[in-house]
Amino acid sequence: MKMMERIFCLGRGKLAAVFSALLVAAVLCGSGCETAPKNSLATHRSAQWENEISAFEAKDKTNPPPQNPIVFVGSSSIRKWTTLAADFPGFPVVNRGFGGSQLADSVNFADRIVIKYQPREVVVYAGGNDINAGKSAEIVYGDFVALMEKLQAGLPHARLVFISSAPNPARWAQVKKVKRLNSLAEKYCRQHDIAFINVFPLMLGADGQPLPDIYVADRLHMNAKGYAIWRQAVAPYLQ
Repeated sequence: MKMMERIFCLGRGKLAAVFSALLVAAVLCGSGCETAPKNSLATHRSAQWENEISAFEAKDKTNPPPQNPIVFVGSSSIRKWTTLAADFPGFPVVNRGFGGSQLADSVNFADRIVIKYQPREVVVYAGGNDINAGKSAEIVYGDFVALMEKLQAGLPHARLVFISSAPNPARWAQVKKVKRLNSLAEKYCRQHDIAFINVFPLMLGADGQPLPDIYVADRLHMNAKGYAIWRQAVAPYLQ
């Protein structure tokens, strides 16, 4: 009987030790332990953009970009920013936006259209198409983190700049997801020495709705007035 009591007490002691270790781990994680965000890289397919990426590479052979450039990369709001050079005179800007693309596409093609140039700075705008495709803000955030990590690994001395998702009237129904993504991205940028440019509030009127006169007819892409807002917001961050 005494032997059984000793075994029972020993068992209780081991259980208590295990419980205490789990409790400590839970407390430590609660004070700052983070799990890696999920992303869509394993399932996302970027083959549809191969022709555009190949066109960039062909252009590089006939018209090489400047050394130590500032590369703008992302979706159609970057691709359609055709006045980059005029908006930022004296800066060696290179436009590598490809319309309709998602963050995962920029991850998949970063080596070919960003990192190979060894830029001094990279300005990224993407994420809206991801949300429009039905992805959650958390999944899109995972792709954002994957892109930032890839750029920081390949360009350890470059400055990274991320432009927040914009409040497009055509996609106003998705605004909660957009705000969530912006919040997650802004926090990450603060923690990892990445510049975050929050254009969202700059594109709203006094009524809290998107300014109606800064978009073209599709109510998704910006006109000259919209890009003027972006120019003023981005200029202080260029090196």
